[in-house]
Amino acid sequence: MTGSDEDPRVAGLRTAVSRLRRELAAHPAEFPDRCIAEDELAALAAMTIDGAPEIPRLRRSLLLIAGAIGSVSALSRSLSEVRNAVELFGEAPRM
Repeated sequence: MTGSDEDPRVAGLRTAVSRLRRELAAHPAEFPDRCIAEDELAALAAMTIDGAPEIPRLRRSLLLIAGAIGSVSALSRSLSEVRNAVELFGEAPRM
């Protein structure tokens, strides 16, 4: 989807993920789980291309990212923006 047909939640998620990816790339400190955060952010970015991301996968990626960079205070604001964007998709349906 493009333009006005795009789900605003997807656009918001794409923006938040892009911001966190840029900030993570610019962050000078190395930490053990940095590659996990980078991989999961790439997965989230890819999900926004298809239009309707899978909610369980969104939440799983968010948990992995938060676990990987949650203690890096310089990234906390952007991480919160990604979390807020994911939460707009609501709960995953119960099976």
